Amino acid sequence: MPHIQTAQFLNQLEQQLKQSALWSENAPSDFALTSTAPFACDTLRFEQWLQFIFIPKMSQMIAQGLPLPTQISLTPMAEQAWINHKDLTKLATLLEQIDDFLTRQ
Repeated sequence: MPHIQTAQFLNQLEQQLKQSALWSENAPSDFALTSTAPFACDTLRFEQWLQFIFIPKMSQMIAQGLPLPTQISLTPMAEQAWINHKDLTKLATLLEQIDDFLTRQ
């Protein structure tokens, strides 16, 4: 069941963001959240996009039983965003697993 596994991945993603000290206690402005750029790269850091846009949107899709995306590429963005942070290997690996899982569905 892809929804159950995806929900588990989202929980793991939240935990990894927290363990990596990338989880934010304060939400960005409404303006930042309404960006139309890919990954809201003009207004948010990638980890903020994951926390405030990707996780909530995917969670909503799961809760509503909607089809999940099958063309997803988080890994290249993570590699670009965190190019100088080799300590984020676990987080990057998890994003790669999410990409692979959803693409196979």
